[in-house]
Amino acid sequence: MVEIKNFGGNSLKEYQREVDNGGKFVIYNYSISIIVYSWKASSGIYLVRGHESAALKGWFFTLVSLLLGWWGIPWGPIFTIQSIGKNLSGGHDVTLEVMSEAERNFNPMSQYF
Repeated sequence: MVEIKNFGGNSLKEYQREVDNGGKFVIYNYSISIIVYSWKASSGIYLVRGHESAALKGWFFTLVSLLLGWWGIPWGPIFTIQSIGKNLSGGHDVTLEVMSEAERNFNPMSQYF
């Protein structure tokens, strides 16, 4: 089962309840640069509950990019802008993938139907 960083759901019903209440599962991007070497990476998967802002939930990754992403030439600024843009738009929504994985793990017979 895929690890969700801030959610300890132990059943498909718990996952489904969060999604039914407006929640979604999100991955955030961040970039880091050291002189001539820059890279863009992804966070783990986070649950953003229905009453939470996905953009605010990813503030840490946006801050990392703002502080550490710019310094590599030429890719640092490019990766930083991409990461910040994605995070401010709410991150990458992977709810469908997580729910499919949860269904396979919590209902082993579902793979046969």
